[in-house]
Amino acid sequence: MSLYLSMSLFALAASISPGPVNLLGLAHGVQYGFRASLRHVTGATMGFTLLLLLIGLGLHEVLTQWPLVTVAIKWAGATFLLYMAWKLFRADGALGDQRAGQAPPYWQGALMQWLNPKAWLASVAGMGAFAGGDSLLVWQFSALYWAICYLSLACWAYAGAALGQYLHSATRIRLLNRLLAVLLLLSTVLLF
Repeated sequence: MSLYLSMSLFALAASISPGPVNLLGLAHGVQYGFRASLRHVTGATMGFTLLLLLIGLGLHEVLTQWPLVTVAIKWAGATFLLYMAWKLFRADGALGDQRAGQAPPYWQGALMQWLNPKAWLASVAGMGAFAGGDSLLVWQFSALYWAICYLSLACWAYAGAALGQYLHSATRIRLLNRLLAVLLLLSTVLLF
């Protein structure tokens, strides 16, 4: 039981702490509302869980043999996160009712996790600390992490939706989006 508690606390700390995916979840919650932002939450959770599972099943070992792939992932991730910060910075601040058809797609959340250095670090560190090559623990840790990651990301989206209720103008939302874009940019830089 102490192992599962440790796994849970690690997953919670890594999932709920601010990072690029969480900041976008907050922004999507503000702009599109909680329900529509759950697409981002679901995609990001599925993308991360798949990454975590594959790391636990040996993907990390493959990448250590091909270090250029790791470098390419790192730079692709930084580029994608900077692109997302740019999109957020340039967003017009229209509220969800006006742009419901443009709510974030599932694939965007999943792709963000695969290109997010924080997700890679959490996957490698978590699997190294808790699974240690035991395939049963890999699957158990992945399942546990899925639930905690989903709830953590949903909290960010919910916080955004709650905050969005107080931002009744496109100008205010645009200002918040720009602040979040700067934070996303900083989090990308700090990950390196």
